[in-house]
Amino acid sequence: MSDIKRVVLAYSGGLDTSVIAKWLEVERGLEVVTFTADLGQGEEIEPAREKARAMGIPDKHIFIEDLREEFVRDFVFPMMRANARYEGDYLLGTSIARPLISKRLVEIAKETGADAIAHGATGKGNDQVRFELSAYALDPDITVIAPWREWDLTSRTALIAWAEKHQIAVPKDKRGESPFSTDANLLHTSSEGKVLEDPWEETPDYVYSRTDHPENAPDTPEYIEIGFETGDGVSLNGERMSPATLLAALNELGRKHGIGRLDLVENRFVGMKSRGMYETPGGEIYARAHRGIEQITLDRGAAHLKDELMPRYAELVYNGLWFSPEREMLQAAIDLSQQKVSGTVRLKLYKGNAMVVGRKSDASLYSEAHVTFEDDAGAYDQKDAEGFIKLNALRLRLLAKRDR
Repeated sequence: MSDIKRVVLAYSGGLDTSVIAKWLEVERGLEVVTFTADLGQGEEIEPAREKARAMGIPDKHIFIEDLREEFVRDFVFPMMRANARYEGDYLLGTSIARPLISKRLVEIAKETGADAIAHGATGKGNDQVRFELSAYALDPDITVIAPWREWDLTSRTALIAWAEKHQIAVPKDKRGESPFSTDANLLHTSSEGKVLEDPWEETPDYVYSRTDHPENAPDTPEYIEIGFETGDGVSLNGERMSPATLLAALNELGRKHGIGRLDLVENRFVGMKSRGMYETPGGEIYARAHRGIEQITLDRGAAHLKDELMPRYAELVYNGLWFSPEREMLQAAIDLSQQKVSGTVRLKLYKGNAMVVGRKSDASLYSEAHVTFEDDAGAYDQKDAEGFIKLNALRLRLLAKRDR
């Protein structure tokens, strides 16, 4: 640590990371570079520049970047090709953002000659693991500083007192205990802690910020069409859109119809269970649409293998192993499966539900001639089924004869 002179901090502009920035300077004697990423969290990030300046950080060491397109194109969409849901439910909204932030932290460290990076994740959660595994995978020699694992500011009161001592502005809404904490980006908003800690108690309505209550959603269904090319969404209702623009448009549709709410008790990588409330309105619509187009374009063997690989893939993303060789191996297999996953999916949005009601593709494997209950014109010889069944029953019959 004595050799470290400069550190790049993942900086939100909020109270916690402002205290961290000053603490790194005062307690560690480090020159601080701040990095603030716009991942579509829905709030203005430019004020972070003035807050960093107020702490004496020069403009050349203040990085504020719009990463929305890169986030959706290079991280969210590849993950969605895998239909990834951690423990069968969670669309990994927080997990998938961390490797991109870490990637830029490491890159900015190289650009500015910094020896270390720092983050504001606590020692109890998953994010510390995600930030640091990603950073070490990209730069094995980087040093990571995690103040929450080091300092003695273990309460909100102590944190505020330290901030006031060092002339850091403390917003009025930060002086009381926050009823819950949130994290947001273009894919989702997550809330956890305080009022959500009792898994028996229903999530209060005021916690939800990204979706209207399904009970108050329009009484008339809305139909939309999403176009796909090689596994990625490219259009909404016939209008071509960039990845981030498409997800943002689906977010608005999901908000209006109350889609994408999830109350989940999950198993954290560090070992404990935690209860969180997730809102992923556009992501839920998109995920269902992607499975819809796969239904008619993926061969059964490929589709079933993907479903077997999905839990492993989702766990790797959740655990912070985006830049691991095993995730990249799985991604190569998944991407190969998507070569013919092109076409259009029609969905019905209604009071919290996104239902696939139609799909079409020039690469469809669906053959009406084979499945029809009417005359199949010789497309399928039903007599073939007898031999098929007998061959599959052979081992079962041998077992039954032995055991009776």
